[in-house]
Amino acid sequence: MEGIRQPILTYIYNRYGKASPTHDAVIELRIAYKNKQKYLSTGIRLFPKEWQRGRVVNRLDAAILNKTLDKLMVDVRQVIYDMIDDGNIDIFAIPVKLAAKRRKAMTFMEFYAEKAQIRKHGIGKIAQGRYDLVPRVLDEFGRITSFSDLTPNNIVAFDKFLTKKGIQATSRWHNYHKYIRRFVVEAIKEGFLERDPYDGVRLDHGNYDHSIEKFLTVAELKQLKEAQMPEERLERVRDLFIFQAYTCLSYTDLAHFDKNRILVEDGKKVYHGHREKTNIRFTIPLLGPALEILERYNGLPLSLTTKNKTSGKIISNAKYNKFLKEIAEPAGLSQHLTTHWARHTGATMLLNAGVQPEVIAVIGGWKDTKVLMKIYAKMREKTVIAAVNDVEHKIV
Repeated sequence: MEGIRQPILTYIYNRYGKASPTHDAVIELRIAYKNKQKYLSTGIRLFPKEWQRGRVVNRLDAAILNKTLDKLMVDVRQVIYDMIDDGNIDIFAIPVKLAAKRRKAMTFMEFYAEKAQIRKHGIGKIAQGRYDLVPRVLDEFGRITSFSDLTPNNIVAFDKFLTKKGIQATSRWHNYHKYIRRFVVEAIKEGFLERDPYDGVRLDHGNYDHSIEKFLTVAELKQLKEAQMPEERLERVRDLFIFQAYTCLSYTDLAHFDKNRILVEDGKKVYHGHREKTNIRFTIPLLGPALEILERYNGLPLSLTTKNKTSGKIISNAKYNKFLKEIAEPAGLSQHLTTHWARHTGATMLLNAGVQPEVIAVIGGWKDTKVLMKIYAKMREKTVIAAVNDVEHKIV
């Protein structure tokens, strides 16, 4: 191979110059040959401080990622050597030939594990756990291991398998199929698959928009707040729900609530933290009703199964939801309340009060404002109906 001009391989980070301390960028392998360039994405995304002199640094998994980069470089060079032996170097054919070479030794489950390791970096523990959930269930299913197993028939069979396990349509799609399809798309880009096995397959995604309608009006929340509960346990359940509504906290973030993270800023008490699910930072100015509950219970009434209000025992999400169903009747409400009702109620109240969606996204730790705008759209529908009903006697 001496004397033959070969493509030059270089790892490029932040090609578009958009990386910052709060925004990561991808590492790409640039293949340059005869005034032409081809970029291969590694799927590894880093912040600027994590990339120095062509190596991953300042990360716990730096050694693993550097080994991944080294292996990719070796594999690409081998493909180039094969091309030289064949007498034709085509850098734009490298991705397909690389995938074909790797496909002989890699299963879909191995591909999933490799890519998931990269995707899990920097996200919350709950979100990381969802990446780990899929391979466990696929292993139990037993019919999807290799890339050739990814067929429309097996996708349908897997959906039926999940259905038999009692998993609802919304969860089947968002917690299983959606994750599998992410890696299917990557596999197609890298040449492991020729077509998407989901093409032509109609799966029930569930009624996600219906869950967005689950919120109490300000009047209904006040009705719940002032209702007399038949026992202390339900009184504390109600107070916990009220606290959630005035903070937009999810159950998991509520369970990890730490009053020591409350700071006084501009004369107001503010609670800071990161969502357990996504690791997105939130900033919650604590309103009067939330502060009253914190003062009443010297923290939060999470130990709902004991009379000791200072107990550190945290009620489970399942029990909390079960108890929430019991507080609706004494308050004269017909809704089947859950923890999601509290979070959506809080967002709806703020939207109705004129707070901008971008501000509410920071308060609740939402990644973007899409969900908030869906809530807003539903809220406007109800507002329109209520407004017309109020003036009906004037126009009929």
